[in-house]
Amino acid sequence: MNRIDLGGRRAIVTGGARGIGLATVERFLDSGAQVVIWDIDAGNLQAALDRLQGRASGQVVELTDEHAVEAATHEAGSVDILVNNAGITGGNGKTWELAPDIWRRTLEVNLVAPYLTSRALVPGMIERGYGRIVNVASIAGKEGNPNASHYSASKAGLIGLTKSLGKELAKTGIIVNCITPAAARTPIFDQMSQEHIDYMLAKIPLERFLEPAEVAAMIAWLASEECSFSTGAVFDISGGRAVY
Repeated sequence: MNRIDLGGRRAIVTGGARGIGLATVERFLDSGAQVVIWDIDAGNLQAALDRLQGRASGQVVELTDEHAVEAATHEAGSVDILVNNAGITGGNGKTWELAPDIWRRTLEVNLVAPYLTSRALVPGMIERGYGRIVNVASIAGKEGNPNASHYSASKAGLIGLTKSLGKELAKTGIIVNCITPAAARTPIFDQMSQEHIDYMLAKIPLERFLEPAEVAAMIAWLASEECSFSTGAVFDISGGRAVY
């Protein structure tokens, strides 16, 4: 494993208690960063902190609640890196069959929450003249997966948010990018039908699912000083699935 230098940096990883988020936390720690995990599930958060043996700290945060995000931001102190990783699939179904509350909750978690965390943390980054924001979108945000319109729309919105925020912050020392991974076999699969899982695998030319550690490696570079001229960009990690 190549060691990306994140020494002296303090990072927040949302949804960092398992899956891609936890792999990112571990990669950051191995790269010298201090890490705070923001996660909604207290049980998973404690399990992750136990696994990390005191190397990271964590807070239970409802990321769709601006007051909770503001309070957590105040408690976290100075933050150099924000990884907006937390997300849900909202299950699968035809657009007209999906319940409005499920549609709204999926957009709230996957799109509104990254807006709220960015809103809370960007002013401090601007004051210090440095920051890295990495948004975890999805290949579904580019292509629009059938039976996942809510998820696809939320991730397409996150791509748009990344591009807008990157332009707004271009002269501040803050770099904003997103990644569009194909499916990784993580606990989020528990929210999907087997039919949808099979559909996603069939679309990947490499004929395998993405490994969380592979995503974490890309995120670590995007969160580093070495990523200095790409902003508002979309980095594909889809095993050859993406056509643009």
